[in-house]
Amino acid sequence: MAQTSDRNRRFVLASRPKGAPTPDNFRLETGSAPEPGEGQVLLRTVFLSLDPYMRGRMSDAPSYAAPVEVDGLMVGGTVCRVAKSRHPDYAEGDWVLAYSGWQDYALSDGKGLFKLDPKRAPPSWALGILGMPGFTAYMGLTDIGQPKAGETVVVAAASGAVGSVVGQVAKQLGCRVVGIAGGKEKCDYVTGTLGFDACIDHRQPDLAEQLKAACPDGIDVYFENVGGKVFDAVLPLLNSKARVPLCGLIASYNATELPPGPDRLPLLTGTLLKKRIRMQGFIIFDDYGDRYGEFLAAMQPWLAAGKLHYREDLVDGLEAAPEAFIGMLHGANFGKLAVRVGPDDLPA
Repeated sequence: MAQTSDRNRRFVLASRPKGAPTPDNFRLETGSAPEPGEGQVLLRTVFLSLDPYMRGRMSDAPSYAAPVEVDGLMVGGTVCRVAKSRHPDYAEGDWVLAYSGWQDYALSDGKGLFKLDPKRAPPSWALGILGMPGFTAYMGLTDIGQPKAGETVVVAAASGAVGSVVGQVAKQLGCRVVGIAGGKEKCDYVTGTLGFDACIDHRQPDLAEQLKAACPDGIDVYFENVGGKVFDAVLPLLNSKARVPLCGLIASYNATELPPGPDRLPLLTGTLLKKRIRMQGFIIFDDYGDRYGEFLAAMQPWLAAGKLHYREDLVDGLEAAPEAFIGMLHGANFGKLAVRVGPDDLPA
């Protein structure tokens, strides 16, 4: 079903997942596209970002942000065009970065919108390397990780939207970079295209041994996106005064209880204490929202000079969003995952 000028399709949360999400947790609704009032703009979604944090919003467990209510619109970052405007600061056709969720159309009073210049970069990049994932990677690495030239930086989910940027920025800062990714194709991309010094396939049974061999001088900075067995392999290799930016734990997002086995908290806390390791979680816009300009000032020259590479994994059609999202939680995507909801230009 193609996007039209008069119909609004929207995905709502039909039910809360128990474990991994299924298509039944989503419901597609269709209604009329709204009309903007005075001081409003009508946004038409062209690209919808799909990100791991959305799994947390589907749960009603306590978190840093309010959950999506059952029957409520699924949240998400979007790149939109202004379809109609009754706002003095926006004209029809403007490209904007918004947070209008899983739907074709949304009304906005202009708050929270960010104008995009398609001549400077493809608009969809505002959902990836020049948007929340890139911003997350840059600030987590530079502010919490504080890498120094010659140090070893290890990056989990190295081919993903965040991890790929972390490693490339670390290389620009003079570090030795080791990635961890799922499968040979992704590992080859991480070393061959992104320029990491090594990449370990976490699907291999000897992950810990391979990682140790790739990090003969230990690990100074570990950018955590995954948790689980990947963190188990990293922990003994952390050097004294290592830094661990804690961005995500995708290995446990679908868990309904703690993993079986012995209590490993004493091992973790003992290692943190004895090695004086800094491990810090962060929420990018809560903690660094006022530093977005700093991020752009650093990233745009590197991109313009061809020093950074970026890969998008685009799926077509709003209807494809649930399956693509479910697949992402299992590592099916390759690069920054987004949905092309509609064409760049839609005839009236």
